[in-house]
Amino acid sequence: MNIHKISSDVTVMSDSTEVPGIGVLPVNTFVVHAEQPVVVDTGLSTSDKDFVSDLASVVDPADVRWIWITHPDRDHTGGMWRLLDAAPNARIITTFLGVGILSTEFPVPLDRVYLLNPGETLDVGDRTLRAFRPPLFDSPATTGFIESKSGAMFSSDCFGGPMQSVDIATGADWRAAGAVLDAQLLWASIDSPWVHTVDPDKYQATIDPMRALDPSAIFSTHLPPALGELDRLWEMAAMAPATPGFIGPDQAALEQLLASFAPAAETT
Repeated sequence: MNIHKISSDVTVMSDSTEVPGIGVLPVNTFVVHAEQPVVVDTGLSTSDKDFVSDLASVVDPADVRWIWITHPDRDHTGGMWRLLDAAPNARIITTFLGVGILSTEFPVPLDRVYLLNPGETLDVGDRTLRAFRPPLFDSPATTGFIESKSGAMFSSDCFGGPMQSVDIATGADWRAAGAVLDAQLLWASIDSPWVHTVDPDKYQATIDPMRALDPSAIFSTHLPPALGELDRLWEMAAMAPATPGFIGPDQAALEQLLASFAPAAETT
């Protein structure tokens, strides 16, 4: 995991996972250094991860007051349950649907939940967090937010894309990745396949209000931090409905892949 202190307001904890045949997908979590510290998502759920220990190099877990789960997929909730133990004063920010999905895996302590819907705000001491639903999403529980002090926007899966290598995926600025438009459009088709069936005007109406917020930076779970050239992100999002849909490998491709893993025949 690479840790990038972007400013006095935001630290990015950058991890990644390889998607065979697709690329290396960034998997970021974030710390908003508010008066009441906020952790945004809690990383991958694989057994080799120790999110709480990684977080401790950024902020004392006991000081965390809020755990914003942008949506309850397993690449966003890996360290959440342990963090609840390590942060006894923290509450989970999610939606009613988010609680329901989380409850299918573990009993959710409802006294430690804060339900926040798109359009609502939360005061975290020195700033407010305004929730929204990003234009691209793969879960009905998805909420991102923009924070009022620095103007940073947290967009969940929206704007993500597979990168060419681990170093690029866990880098400190998306501009270092070069041309990533095709990767982002591919990810939009994979992660939000419904986008190819929407009314273009109604869809564009979900982008325009977010763009009008004029964020200072955009932090996506699946893209290196976007610290500049943000117009490219909005333009990509607008293009998504018109791009080809994604069709994954079929069984024949899987069998071919498995065959490539078979040990070579012994020679005499």
